[in-house]
Amino acid sequence: MRNVVAIIVFFLLQNLGAFAAKGRIAYPGGKFYIYRLSLTDKKGSPGTLDHPEKYLSQKALLRRERQHISIDSLDLPLSAVYLNGLRNEGAQVIGGSKWNNTVLVRTKDTTIMARLRTLPYVKSSIRVFKAPDSTTVMLPDDINKEALGQKASGDLYGRGAIQLDMLNGRKIHQAGFRGKGMLIAVIDGGYMNADKLARHYHFNIVGQHDCVWPYDDNVYHLLSHGTMVLSTMASNVDSVFIGTAPDASYLLLRSEDGRSEQLVEEDYWAQAAEYADSVGADIINSSLGYTIFDDENTSIRYRDQDGKTQLISRAASTLASRGMVLVCSAGNEGMKFWKRIGCPADAFDILSVAALSDDSVNALFSSLGPSIDGRVKPDVAALGVGATVVSGAGKIIHANGTSFASPILCGMVACLWQAMPDKTAYEIIDMVKKAGNRYSHPDNIFGYGIPDFNQILESQRTTIPMPRQ
Repeated sequence: MRNVVAIIVFFLLQNLGAFAAKGRIAYPGGKFYIYRLSLTDKKGSPGTLDHPEKYLSQKALLRRERQHISIDSLDLPLSAVYLNGLRNEGAQVIGGSKWNNTVLVRTKDTTIMARLRTLPYVKSSIRVFKAPDSTTVMLPDDINKEALGQKASGDLYGRGAIQLDMLNGRKIHQAGFRGKGMLIAVIDGGYMNADKLARHYHFNIVGQHDCVWPYDDNVYHLLSHGTMVLSTMASNVDSVFIGTAPDASYLLLRSEDGRSEQLVEEDYWAQAAEYADSVGADIINSSLGYTIFDDENTSIRYRDQDGKTQLISRAASTLASRGMVLVCSAGNEGMKFWKRIGCPADAFDILSVAALSDDSVNALFSSLGPSIDGRVKPDVAALGVGATVVSGAGKIIHANGTSFASPILCGMVACLWQAMPDKTAYEIIDMVKKAGNRYSHPDNIFGYGIPDFNQILESQRTTIPMPRQ
């Protein structure tokens, strides 16, 4: 996992209690390939613009209505006629993206692609996955029962205080805005033991969904990174650890395949984002980013970082137009050859987050901007050195990475939007940037700087009703 922002966290592996390697096995399913086919149009889609309730939940439709967003052709499901045509040619359809009008097909026989490419509704194709010969067997750790007996501190927020206070979020919580009623979708690589730890740390998990083929019904026995990300927002234990959005609801989505690093993970990410949209999520946190893939021919180039070339970035750039805010990690490449942000941090209309130490100095590992078209990147910054997280083994530890700066800030976005439910996704993003302490002089290290969330709240005070208790 050398290039996924979610996994590259300095000094972390010795503390995680993450996985124990148990040798190698043949890759499940043997040798196979996955191709991304781009389709020409959506003729034959089972959905219509007149009946969006057939493919979007009531919560998703209410979010659109509240922000005066119309249903358009991007929302329509893929053409059932075309999908059936691919199946009739012997292709195994395993997924796709309606926003990008692409479909994923799995095959063990690559000669089938010659036939598929000649179909009139197939515009182009690219191989996005080749099964490795073998993979490492990894077994998740058990919960450390002794670690659950955390000692209380004199501060209500316990070990989460510093990361909340850097964003001046305490006063928003005191005003009664702690994320209640907001649905945050977390896109990550796995949530080891999060279901069990939820009882101790009071995570309000309302659902989980796997977007990585072959789809798994249980994301709780996979990578622990998502558990740590979740904990920065969802933890809710007085005087031990309170996160930045302890009253929000959380939907846990998996798009990262920890067994290899391949282009198909962009497709999985898009599937996860579209699923989050369909069920009505308000905000997405994604502590994932991509630059170099196992097949170097598919690796991302700087000239691709324009927010629309890479499939994952196109999907990310679509989110605000659907009424959602994406908060994502900028990347941890600052001390490496690449140095720059990953994708989808290059997307338009999102909040990509840099990592800082507790004295507000930038972390040397935090990735740099700008995007290739000259936009300020990263967008904002938050604590990402020595961040407080809960490991997959249940222990409260300190961890480093933009992977944690992102959800820390994401939780505050949820609280802010709870206080201002009439604002659109675009308006929330703009307000957060303008509240940055470097807004008047942004750069490509800090972006617009550290947002003061209480400043935003105070500026809107006359229009904000107090929440019902």
